[in-house]
Amino acid sequence: MATAHQPGSVGLPIRAFANRGRASAIVGLGVELPSRIVTNHDLERMVDTTDAWITKRTGIRQRHLAEPGTATWQLATVAARAALKEAGVRPEEVDLVMVASSSPDAPFPPMACRVQEQLGANNAWAFDMLAACTGLLYELSIADAMIATGRAETILVIGAEVLSRIVDWTDRSTCVLLGDGAGAVLVRPATKGGGIRSWCLGADGRQWNLLTYGLQAETGAYAAGDAAAHFRMKGPETYKVAVECFAQMVTAVVEAAGMGVEEVDVFVPHQANSRIVEAAARRVGIPLDRIVLSIDEHANVSTATIPLALHKAARTNRLHGGDRVLLASFGAGLTWAACLMEWEGA
Repeated sequence: MATAHQPGSVGLPIRAFANRGRASAIVGLGVELPSRIVTNHDLERMVDTTDAWITKRTGIRQRHLAEPGTATWQLATVAARAALKEAGVRPEEVDLVMVASSSPDAPFPPMACRVQEQLGANNAWAFDMLAACTGLLYELSIADAMIATGRAETILVIGAEVLSRIVDWTDRSTCVLLGDGAGAVLVRPATKGGGIRSWCLGADGRQWNLLTYGLQAETGAYAAGDAAAHFRMKGPETYKVAVECFAQMVTAVVEAAGMGVEEVDVFVPHQANSRIVEAAARRVGIPLDRIVLSIDEHANVSTATIPLALHKAARTNRLHGGDRVLLASFGAGLTWAACLMEWEGA
């Protein structure tokens, strides 16, 4: 059932649902990060900024950047192959491949089809998702629904980015924020009594202009013929809406699962800005030591941030069977999504 619409101070239509049908679980994780690392000190030599300012305002210390000519689908393929290997699943067992990205290689063909071909996942259908930073969780919600209804058994959910090619490296307010990389999760039916319990999914197109690509935001960079478009953000406004959105959807998705916020063991948010995450966590009462942050290592990698953070949580022994894990994301559009799951182990 959907919760009642209770708009907050920014009027977001937050709705959450308890899951029905067969539960799904994450059974494999894979990541791929370019070898080139650019630190805040490196950026000091490029634009008028400082390591101290970047760290204090964002929590970012470094980012991985792909070499020129790197395709987003290439990073996606490596991450997907790693997730399959961790789960011990053969490519031909995959029913669906989805790739979410804010920096696709081209309008078409779908990158997911390139990944499918590279993996040899010949029995899968495939498509791309464009929902900005929320794309990975939108994909995961589709995977969860497909498994709940029995239409699929094994699904690859991938977020991949080469954001460095859409960055204006002369804009000190935005060039420090983004990084490149990919993360993949393999989803299958839950077998140990755990899995995804609830969802919060939403969008608010009235605030489309907070995060855009190109100066001709009204018609879009392609329609305006803007060949030199870059990522643009209204920082203060985005901060305010993001904190409110995180706080509202976290509360809603936990309540939809029939739990209290104090029962959340691990909070894995989209890694846009550590101040946003911490402010939202304080507002709803999640202790800061339950948050998984990887933004210091990777910066904001848009659709890939949640699998990258999940992978960090796994390798640092922060995920255990039975843990209640909350995933939440917010992105341009505006779009948002959150889910609460009982971790079965990847």
